[in-house]
Amino acid sequence: MKAGYNQFNPKRRLAEVDEGMAFRLKELAKQVKYGGNPEHKKNPGDFGLTPPSDPRQGKSLCDISDIFTHREALKLLQAGIRKGLVSHKSNQGWPQNVWAVTKDGCALEAQLENCMQGSYHGYPMPDSDPLKAEILSRWGAHG
Repeated sequence: MKAGYNQFNPKRRLAEVDEGMAFRLKELAKQVKYGGNPEHKKNPGDFGLTPPSDPRQGKSLCDISDIFTHREALKLLQAGIRKGLVSHKSNQGWPQNVWAVTKDGCALEAQLENCMQGSYHGYPMPDSDPLKAEILSRWGAHG
């Protein structure tokens, strides 16, 4: 099943984070990059996307999360990594997915797009995603 607005990968799950992994995640948070994806954007903000925006039917739009700056998206991605909200699956040392929550309570999922650069793009999680409740709960538990 290909991930789209009302679809999600049912095999995703959060990694078990021990002390060693927590240290590694803090290092990854310093190196991670946010690239963005024009398919998830109606308003291109300052992301420098090519094309600037190209919203596709079936894709969730980042715009509903009120994230319009690259800086804000990167900060949320870094926070998700530091809090250990990462998938058990990784590629070249980078978690395949990272989750975060906006100050307004919008749960987000970021997907690795380039494992050589440590670059991700993200999108809001649909309400139908059973992992969303766990992300919201764990985000709150980590302050």
